[in-house]
Amino acid sequence: MEDLVRKYISADPNICHGKPCFRETRIMVYLILELLEAGEKPEDIIGPDCYPELTLEHVKAALHFAAEFAKNQEYAFLERS
Repeated sequence: MEDLVRKYISADPNICHGKPCFRETRIMVYLILELLEAGEKPEDIIGPDCYPELTLEHVKAALHFAAEFAKNQEYAFLERS
């Protein structure tokens, strides 16, 4: 699966302020993740009205990227007063 991420996602400090994007596009990975979170279906995301330059493999790479990122981060939730 790591190969999937490397094949479809890159981060370049000169493109989109270094945010992870899909290769050869300026489509940031977080945009696709937010659409999925909002309930959009992958088929609609890659459809003609949204991001037709992407494929289902791009969406899978975004999900894997997010899972790996979450797995390798430490979180500290602070109580609100």
